[in-house]
Amino acid sequence: MNYKYLSLVFCLFGALEAKAQLSDTVAHFSLQEAIEYAQRNQSAVQNAKIDEEIAANTVKQTTGIGLPQVNGSVNFQDFIKVPTNLVPGEIFGQPGELLPVQFGVKYQSALGLELNQLIFDGSYLVGLQASKTYKELSSKGLKRSRIETAVSVSKAYYSVLVSNEQLSLLDANLLRLKKSLNDTKALYTNGFVEKIDVDRLTVLNNNLETERENVIRLLELNVNLLKFQMGMSIKSKLTLKDSIADLQSIQTFAVSDTAAYKNRIEYSLLETQKKLNELDLKRYKSQFLPSLSAFGSTSQNALSNSLGTLFERSFPTTLIGFRLAVPIISGGIKLYQVRNAKLEILKTENNLINLRNGINLEVEQAQTTYRNGLKSLENQNRNMELAQEVLRVTKIKYEQGVGSSIEVTTAETSLKEAQNNYINALYELLINKVNMDKALGKIVY
Repeated sequence: MNYKYLSLVFCLFGALEAKAQLSDTVAHFSLQEAIEYAQRNQSAVQNAKIDEEIAANTVKQTTGIGLPQVNGSVNFQDFIKVPTNLVPGEIFGQPGELLPVQFGVKYQSALGLELNQLIFDGSYLVGLQASKTYKELSSKGLKRSRIETAVSVSKAYYSVLVSNEQLSLLDANLLRLKKSLNDTKALYTNGFVEKIDVDRLTVLNNNLETERENVIRLLELNVNLLKFQMGMSIKSKLTLKDSIADLQSIQTFAVSDTAAYKNRIEYSLLETQKKLNELDLKRYKSQFLPSLSAFGSTSQNALSNSLGTLFERSFPTTLIGFRLAVPIISGGIKLYQVRNAKLEILKTENNLINLRNGINLEVEQAQTTYRNGLKSLENQNRNMELAQEVLRVTKIKYEQGVGSSIEVTTAETSLKEAQNNYINALYELLINKVNMDKALGKIVY
């Protein structure tokens, strides 16, 4: 038995098992834990992290342009026909003639080393500043991805909580209605009520059971949506720690904040974009400046008419120098590049003003919607309590023979409608709370 092979097989199965555990997990998360899980596993956040690393590498790449550049070269030439030149015949005692003479040898080889060093270039200096600002932009992009992920996870988490609450209310309704239906059937058997009374309650019971099945399927869909927003495998098992009762603290009131735009990542991103535009203008202006660089090279040249003796002798060549490039005429290209760069800055400034106004409007809208939602939830909660009381009294009257079955079914329907309104108001309030926190820039990661 090859024990090394056996160990490799065990390692492979262990890796596959570990991968399966990562893809299909069992988790019991609070809202904060779900958000933290998403920050580690959501693909949008992971890609934003990769963009940040790319930006860091770009900074180093730009820095490398100003560092010494060294290149080596090896050259070998075989002149199948050596170049021929014409020289005056007087050199060889034949005046008035042009005589063909071959200069050079059949084989030539050169081994060289070249060094270039940038000394001054305005575009390079601006490029260094721009690359660092680009890195700052990518870091803020990562922050925006984290905030958007937190918002998406929060809304999906609240959807699951509301579906759970709705299912709890339906279960309570079904339990109460089944008891009423069984009691009515018993009364019908003894001849105290008519069959239509049983039929009305049966219809209500069937409708509630159908609605409960729909809510169960919707709950499963909402849980899968939450897992998707978290970056979790859809096949994973996920249950929630929090409940609606844990979220009573959401009923808080936010004061007006006209400086909320300063906390918004979108505004910060646009400010960084303006910095990039300003650096772009600076780069175009720097193209009017001369650039200076130094260079040097050294080589060993081997020459021979015989390949076997090619490397017996070599002749060195070494040089150093400076190169000054002075822009003179560019056909107006650089001038219009500068003008366009100035116009881009003006556009960004206008966008900043518009975004600031838009954020202030968004804050006012979010706060107004939240206040309205808070009042609506309070009203719907009172309506639900009143509907429960009406149903209780109606059932007592019916059992004592002073009420009708129609009043009972009407009270049951009213209660279910009040509960649905309560669920909708609760969901809207939770979502509006997230939107308000986002508008105020309170969601920070």
